[in-house]
Amino acid sequence: MSGGDGTRRVRAGRRTVEVHRPDKVLFPGGGDAKEYTKGDLVDYHRAVAPFMLPHLRGRPLMLERRPDGIDGPTFMQKNTPDHYPEWITRVEVAKEGGTVRHVVCDDTATLLYLADQAGITLHRWLSRAGSVDHPDRLVFDLDPAGDDFDAVREAARLLGELLDELELPSALMTTGSRGLHVIVPLNGRHAFDEVRSFARDVADTLGDAHPDRLTTAARKKDRGERLYLDVQRNAYAQTAVAPFTVRPRPGAPVATPITWDQLDDPELHARRWTIADAVEQARANPWSGLLNRGRALGPARRRLNALRG
Repeated sequence: MSGGDGTRRVRAGRRTVEVHRPDKVLFPGGGDAKEYTKGDLVDYHRAVAPFMLPHLRGRPLMLERRPDGIDGPTFMQKNTPDHYPEWITRVEVAKEGGTVRHVVCDDTATLLYLADQAGITLHRWLSRAGSVDHPDRLVFDLDPAGDDFDAVREAARLLGELLDELELPSALMTTGSRGLHVIVPLNGRHAFDEVRSFARDVADTLGDAHPDRLTTAARKKDRGERLYLDVQRNAYAQTAVAPFTVRPRPGAPVATPITWDQLDDPELHARRWTIADAVEQARANPWSGLLNRGRALGPARRRLNALRG
């Protein structure tokens, strides 16, 4: 329903969320890209909520806000403003010299409220509010030097094979930007330092086996044209883009979970899905049951050490 003041009111469970200036263009059209408004962003979040919320609940968020659309200034918001409704969950976490009060998105109403705030991209912690020092996700970010998706596809295959050897389940996601994320579910009993050390050793093992194509060099000037195996997100207070979140690029591409079989699809690329069709992919349940299989790293660490000799 709409108000006479240009405000749209959207029902979400027991709450009604006001959407201000729903006709405001956040994603200008042009070329092959369609135009999308704030109202379109809200509608997408409402439709995708059942599939997206399980990946958000209980996790501190950082919001990437673009109040003037994707061509305007970016605000990376960690602290929750005082004017946010009291029904939105917050969690206070330690940072150097103090604390930060992050938003936690536990329900559809919160998701729609953040869309009204032009929170285009939601970046989530890899740990949950009740145990912020112990991640239950490990993320490898496959980041190409340019926009070479074939290199990303190949790196994902190699990484997937290595994780299979280590007997670790893994999930695949387009980033909506240029690359892919490979996500390993953990049991939440390892501290960040141990998880990042393990991820770095996995990446180094892969990089050492394919030094002409892959690298773990943190400095861009040391990478050349090689694909960067980025494990830096596996640290306290670091974030990764959430599954089904929108990226601030033309056409409103979405970070979208896929199956390993979809890696072979010649049509696949990092921006394959947008807010126009990502819900259809969500309904196919590409990660069916996979993220419930959180693993301990001890056995995988022993297998990795044996491989590394």
